[in-house]
Amino acid sequence: MTIPTVVLVSIGIHPASQRPRRAEQDARAVEMGLQLAGDDLHVLHAGNPHEPALRAYLGMGLAQLQVLEQPPQADAVPVLRDYLREAGVQLVLTGNQAETGEGSGMLPYLLAEQLGWPLVAGVAQIESVHDGVASVLQALPRGQRRRLHVRLPFMATVDNAAPIGRQSAYGPAMRGEIHAQDVEVVDDQLSTAATLSPAKPRPKRLKVIKAKSGADRMKAATAKAAGGSGRVLSGASAEEGAQAILTLLIEEGVVR
Repeated sequence: MTIPTVVLVSIGIHPASQRPRRAEQDARAVEMGLQLAGDDLHVLHAGNPHEPALRAYLGMGLAQLQVLEQPPQADAVPVLRDYLREAGVQLVLTGNQAETGEGSGMLPYLLAEQLGWPLVAGVAQIESVHDGVASVLQALPRGQRRRLHVRLPFMATVDNAAPIGRQSAYGPAMRGEIHAQDVEVVDDQLSTAATLSPAKPRPKRLKVIKAKSGADRMKAATAKAAGGSGRVLSGASAEEGAQAILTLLIEEGVVR
């Protein structure tokens, strides 16, 4: 039995050319959805139906793509929520974070909260679905995996550890149909009031290497980092945890 599955997709941007493209994580979500639902997969986008980058998703083998037409400054959460409620969907897949716009990664969480669904973040694979319960493999740091059992319906964000999206073919991309649907436009107050700017990486603190010779400096730079003097707190009270954090900040010189 096929699970009613919807994949939410957005417009990505190429890191070098800055040209619009399909979003890489959303393409992985489409790939996962095709493996689960096949031709019954529904792909949904809230935005401009005339955006050429949307056809890259159709080129993955989709017959059609549904677009809830709205301007860039509109809030996508209410229209997506209403659409998913009426569609009777059991599983919603999406990327962790958009490559354009706010890029806050909050949309899946806000949408799951309004739908009253659980959300599983960082999914690498959906192994099976039986009797309304899905076996999900969640990606953890350092290549670790955790198996979860989640009852339908639920929402999942797809991790970079998931299989990469298949190559988009030109023929299916041109033959696929984009269906635009008029929806009520809700202004996003944060988007209209805030000023967007490119994110800047946080500077990393470099360890000062005190060595007299070049060989000593090279050895210190290539040596494997030793374990710090930290300790694991288990069952500690709020006061003990706060004191441990304060002590660490003082030792690192952050707080004087």
